[in-house]
Amino acid sequence: MEFKKNEVFQVRIEDMSSEGEGIGKTDGFAWFIKDTVTGDLVEASVMKTKKSYGFARLIRVIEPSTDRTEPKCPVARPCGGCQLQNMSYKAQLRFKENKIRNNLQRIGGLTEIPMEPIIGMEEPWRYRNKAQFPFGRDKNGRIITGFYAGRTHQIIESEDCLLGVEENQKILDCIRTHMEEYHIAPYDETAHTGLVRHVLIRKGFRTGEMMVCLVLNGKVKKFTAIDQLVEKLRILYPNMMSISCSINTEKTNVIMGKEIVNLYGPGFITDYIGNVKYQISPLSFYQVNPVQTERLYQTALEYAGLNGGEIVWDLYCGIGTISLFLAQKAKKVYGVEIVPQAIDDARENAKINGFENVEFFVGKAEEILPEQYEKNQVYADVIVVDPPRKGCDEVCLNTIVKMAPKRVVYVSCDSATLARDVKYLGEHGYRVVRVRGCDMFPNSGHVETVVLFVHE
Repeated sequence: MEFKKNEVFQVRIEDMSSEGEGIGKTDGFAWFIKDTVTGDLVEASVMKTKKSYGFARLIRVIEPSTDRTEPKCPVARPCGGCQLQNMSYKAQLRFKENKIRNNLQRIGGLTEIPMEPIIGMEEPWRYRNKAQFPFGRDKNGRIITGFYAGRTHQIIESEDCLLGVEENQKILDCIRTHMEEYHIAPYDETAHTGLVRHVLIRKGFRTGEMMVCLVLNGKVKKFTAIDQLVEKLRILYPNMMSISCSINTEKTNVIMGKEIVNLYGPGFITDYIGNVKYQISPLSFYQVNPVQTERLYQTALEYAGLNGGEIVWDLYCGIGTISLFLAQKAKKVYGVEIVPQAIDDARENAKINGFENVEFFVGKAEEILPEQYEKNQVYADVIVVDPPRKGCDEVCLNTIVKMAPKRVVYVSCDSATLARDVKYLGEHGYRVVRVRGCDMFPNSGHVETVVLFVHE
């Protein structure tokens, strides 16, 4: 079919893509349209077309779906952070359950899926304990901060993201005002000039402790009157426990630099997940939704079925968040993680909680596990995996199959790669007995999944 760019047409949205775009058809030709919901009748304009599908821009909603809701955030559409804010929360949970189910059927080859109800949030706002705000200038040269528009580095001005904590707004305003007063330039990505690139803000939800880290394109001494800014931030929030700078002078999309200069406090904040205490530094990986993280880990712990006598391996363990949860019920836990800094944090977290039944290894899971199994004849009653988006490495899966633990608990942030690994384990003697989604990122298209496999 022939379509001209910017041609306007009407279409009924019949389905949703896994990324949260609405899908509608005109004469069998599929259209992907952002900011639409199943059931909407919309007017849209052609952006680009392929052989059997195309992408269109929403112009207006003619008839809204019963699942449509008005976005709370004034910049929901241009900002790249939320894909589903125009969908009721009930419909979002349904969409995410269907996404898991479809991937397990289509890619994983499962005909019967033992799905348990998805774990949603009672209040799907203000759940993020961490936010990173880029700084720049608007067309008039005014210093602004906010978030990048989808697939761009254009800053959409917003000091109060409704997914973040309320303190963010006052902290950003304090920093921006100080920059204006002392003529401190924000970073210009094109020219690689200016000083302030990003501001990282973290909050311990249980402790209330706050952290601010300024990401600078240069040395700390270039930041005029930084001692005064530190004092202003401490007065603003007495629970401000850590203020630091991250030095990043590279031409890169990576936000944080490797060098951290501490300005105030111990260089970390503390928080709890369940009964386990964690120290969180500016560079620490720590789950951004602590309320749902506790529910996710409780599910993983329940699926592991520990009674105190088991040897457990936790692969892709990060700072040991799941490892320490498991250590409360297991005889021994071994954690494996490729990032050395994360393992330093994991060992420190084990120490401050008094766990002596946990041991951590630095390296790739697909190298450490085979080495320990083949050379040292280690075994496992339970293996827990929480891999990155790309899923488990095949060498790692192959070693799991050889070790033949009674149970494998798979925590996944991408149900498509999970489904691929489900297929592999299913072909090598493992059966899926429990599946549950956990909504860690309300208003976005992402969903976590926990799967329990048992060895047949």
